[in-house]
Amino acid sequence: MKRRSFALVLALALWNCTGRAPHETPEPVPNIARTTPAKFDPTANASADLAAAVVLARASHRRIILDVGGEWCSWCHILDQFIEAHADLGKDIARDFVWLKINFSPENENQAFLSKYPRIPGYPHLYVLSEDGDLLHSQDTAKLELDRSYDLEKMRTFFGTWAKKQEAQ
Repeated sequence: MKRRSFALVLALALWNCTGRAPHETPEPVPNIARTTPAKFDPTANASADLAAAVVLARASHRRIILDVGGEWCSWCHILDQFIEAHADLGKDIARDFVWLKINFSPENENQAFLSKYPRIPGYPHLYVLSEDGDLLHSQDTAKLELDRSYDLEKMRTFFGTWAKKQEAQ
């Protein structure tokens, strides 16, 4: 009950801050993006950002992607560029997911936050969460690569598989 009350209070607070009703999609918080994700921020509070992502995901009926990496990670930049270069894929991702970057770097390894999730074999790493923030899947992005980029069909399949299926009206 406390969890629902907290979520309701947070949703109402967002409504008051944004001038939107809780069911409308609020503007993303700085570390949450709709299409091209923001940079990895070692000063970000991963737990607070996830709480905000959960509110946004619930309000917009989307799942959450935790993108773990850092500004030092060349493949993280390749992933961002790949999504940006494939606008249709980016549009589908934005429709189906709230994207949250979680920094992993010498400045901030986010050990306490990341200890709740399965081990990461390499970066970037994607975790798919439910709209309530529960872990659904852990994805090694190396399995989505093709040469020095990503495989479009594997990416479409991955995001399509994990998108929340909308119930028939």
